[in-house]
Amino acid sequence: MDQVPSVCPKCQGEMIQGHALDCTYGGVLVSSWQEGPPKKAFWGGLKIPRRHSLLPLGAYRCQTCGYLEFYAREEFAPT
Repeated sequence: MDQVPSVCPKCQGEMIQGHALDCTYGGVLVSSWQEGPPKKAFWGGLKIPRRHSLLPLGAYRCQTCGYLEFYAREEFAPT
C-alpha cells in the first residue's frame, strides 16, 4: 500500500494493522468488499455475481481510541 496509516486521524494515537474475520461453516476467512448494495439469494445468503470482483479487507485500529479504518485491496489477501 502506498501510505500505511500510522497515526490516528481522530486522536493522533498509534494505528496497528489487522483484519476483519468472516466466520463461516467449517472455517474462518478474511472479509471481502464487493461493489454495489447487497442482494438476497433465492435460497438465502447473498448473491455474488462476480467472485473476481471481491477484494479482501484490511483494517487499521487506533490503540488509543479504537477508531477503525478499512481498506479493500488485493494485498490484504491471506498469504
